[in-house]
Amino acid sequence: MTPDVRDRTDRPASLGRRPADGCPIPEASWDRALRLIGRHDEVALACHVNPDGDALGSMLAVAFVLRSMGKRVVASFGDRHFAVPRLLGFLPGQEMLVPPEEYPAAPELMIVFDCSTFERVGLLGANAASAREVIVVDHHPSNTGFGTLDLIDANAAATAMLAEQLVYRLGGRLDRDIAICLYAGLVTDTGSFRYSSTTPAVHQMAARLVATGLRTDEIARELWDRSPFGYLKVLAHALERVTLEGGLVWTYVSRVDRAAYGLPYSELEGIIDIVRRADEAEVAVVLKEDDHGDWQVSTRSKGTVDVAAVCAALGGGGHHNAAGYTSYETVEETMAKFRRELRRVS
Repeated sequence: MTPDVRDRTDRPASLGRRPADGCPIPEASWDRALRLIGRHDEVALACHVNPDGDALGSMLAVAFVLRSMGKRVVASFGDRHFAVPRLLGFLPGQEMLVPPEEYPAAPELMIVFDCSTFERVGLLGANAASAREVIVVDHHPSNTGFGTLDLIDANAAATAMLAEQLVYRLGGRLDRDIAICLYAGLVTDTGSFRYSSTTPAVHQMAARLVATGLRTDEIARELWDRSPFGYLKVLAHALERVTLEGGLVWTYVSRVDRAAYGLPYSELEGIIDIVRRADEAEVAVVLKEDDHGDWQVSTRSKGTVDVAAVCAALGGGGHHNAAGYTSYETVEETMAKFRRELRRVS
């Protein structure tokens, strides 16, 4: 995105600046968001490419409320091969999803969920650049602030926490469908309440959601306890080539690995959580080749190293302990650049 594409005279003065870490969202920003939503009959929603539970769950939860308000709702994500990942197939509200080619070309109002950068909107980038208003709802500290209105809180453990606030502020109430969507987002981004981002507020929100009657055991099974048999074979390839270099453990999964077992790219998300278990490593990296030949780089830290700073220097972003970026180079070149930035940050 070039700066002049998004320059508008109606931009708030703070637009385009990175939000101050730890600063709560000003009430004036929430009020402006409610006014914008109130004056539009149609609202276009989007989340990041290759959506996880937080991105898709947050978007669908808000979609339910907007639809109950009588709004025309269209929701999507900008993947070239538009498909909801299998492990998120249980989320309700997917009838509101449309492929990118059916998305409004120039929405009057667009709300983007869980996107830390404009590039994460993927194929919907042109739609966002043409939209009159873009509200960004996100919790990534690395978010660059690319909306005409940014609702960004780096202290929130998940975008789902901000989506819940938006639900209430719109006059919505939690029902089972909304709760399932928000709970999927909350448990995804807190590692099922294992990550350091799990605060008392996270557990309080979980209690509100569980009180609607959702089955947490069923959600956990869908997210973490199911996989095709081919996943085990691909995982075996990844673990066979895993490498430990001092405090860094890393591996990769190629398209060829997946093709041999017909495994979709979306099934690779959990491999990083297995690799990161190595006691000897502070940082874990998994390179995953997508269907277009690009390498999606997932990184994790046990706390000492800020992997968000490393990934930001390489064109990505995320959180202190979990971040990622896209590489268009070979595995060897990608890892050489990663090691160089890791040394600089460490």
